[in-house]
Amino acid sequence: MENGKRASWSGQLAFVIAAAASAIGLGNLWRFPYLAAQYGGGIFIAIYLVLVVTLGFTLMVTEIAVGRKTQQAPLTAYSLLHRKWGFVGFLGTIIPVLITPYYCVIGGWVLYYLKAYAQIAFTGVDVLGEGAANSGAFFSSFISAPFAPFGYGLVFILACAAVIVLGVKNGIEKSNMIMMPVLFVMAIAISLYVVFLPGSGDGLKYYLVPNLDCVTGPDGRFSIALLGKTILGAMGQMFYSLSLAMGIMITYGSYMKKTDSIEKCVRRIEVFDTLIALIAGLMIIPVVYMFAVKTGTDVHDAMNAGPGLMFITLPKVFATLGAVGPWIGMGFFLLVAFAAATSAISLFEACVASACDMLKIERKAATFFTTALIMFLSVFSALGYGAWGHVKLHVFPNDGGMQFLDFFDFITNSVLMPVVAIATCIFVGWVMGPRAVIDECEAGGCKMKAKGVYTVMVKYLAPALMVALLISEVCRALGIGGWKI
Repeated sequence: MENGKRASWSGQLAFVIAAAASAIGLGNLWRFPYLAAQYGGGIFIAIYLVLVVTLGFTLMVTEIAVGRKTQQAPLTAYSLLHRKWGFVGFLGTIIPVLITPYYCVIGGWVLYYLKAYAQIAFTGVDVLGEGAANSGAFFSSFISAPFAPFGYGLVFILACAAVIVLGVKNGIEKSNMIMMPVLFVMAIAISLYVVFLPGSGDGLKYYLVPNLDCVTGPDGRFSIALLGKTILGAMGQMFYSLSLAMGIMITYGSYMKKTDSIEKCVRRIEVFDTLIALIAGLMIIPVVYMFAVKTGTDVHDAMNAGPGLMFITLPKVFATLGAVGPWIGMGFFLLVAFAAATSAISLFEACVASACDMLKIERKAATFFTTALIMFLSVFSALGYGAWGHVKLHVFPNDGGMQFLDFFDFITNSVLMPVVAIATCIFVGWVMGPRAVIDECEAGGCKMKAKGVYTVMVKYLAPALMVALLISEVCRALGIGGWKI
């Protein structure tokens, strides 16, 4: 709420850029390459693309339509549509409230590495050691430090808050119009450099050529179970990559004009997001593959998922690039910082918009309140590997426990997000009816071409797939049955 009125995007392009900026985050840059490498390269990419244009399309259209129809953030949107289904909005608001603090902490890690590579590039002082031999110790000493992780995370939080307080047009929209083109140019430049490196061809084949090993058992026969595992891996990545069930698309949809085509906007967002994911693979997989071959490391081990890939393995890779390595490293972490910022801003906005709608307060007051809450919650994740490293949170007795950041990630990504998506599909498919979303998509005179596919997906296939994802994610996170994605 700005000056007592609902904010709005300046146009359709602004909405597409903002929504795409939200979707293009850390998950694209470190999780997509790892999963593509693990699950058959081209096979994973093909499955991912199919899921994006079907399941991803269905969920994103639904959330944007709910936001535009109600002109509300998730906390109040569902209760406005149906009083008994307000709990979905409550759960959908808890998600960004829990994700934003630890996401900003990781954003602080990125800033720390950006500073380190700038120091190496401009002064020649190699803080990572010869050949980045100390990259593991460098990372561990930072995240376990008594204050530094919180301090860098705080800088990241305040930077995002500064954008949010300026409003939808002057803050979010203008910042994305600057960061997104820079992000794309840098991503393309780095990927082109990597692609033309001598010896990158084998890494490109490993990434892009379909490898049937991911769907065949030890006896060489096709395995339905392994195919299902690959599909679930691609589904999980698609789900998180498109910023679904985080309250973001509902919030951004509430600022959308009635004359804009939801269907066309979603297709464009999918293209932007998928393009960056594919480019991320081009940036990372060939150089990591070459590094693994050169050092005799198993490729799957080198493509270690999560922070290990970005903060430990890649610095070793950059060190093999010679004098240009520090500059590539600095450019890469600047790109990652922009990607993290655009996603964090959207998560922040979902929280602020919900506060505005529920409490009927102006943006400045809501931003101040939300920033204070995020700063407080970020302390747990910032200190979870250091001063509070001895504290373990348990989902089940004797499950080994999790650090604060890992626990928040599990609760939001593995549990709450699939639950909210399932509840949304049931609500729209069987309570409100798909026709309500279709009518909203066609409200401005735009015909919805995929209405038949949308109806079948939201009523039957999407909730079933989300239930499968929920079960697999919980099993993976808790190590049940040896399940791992």
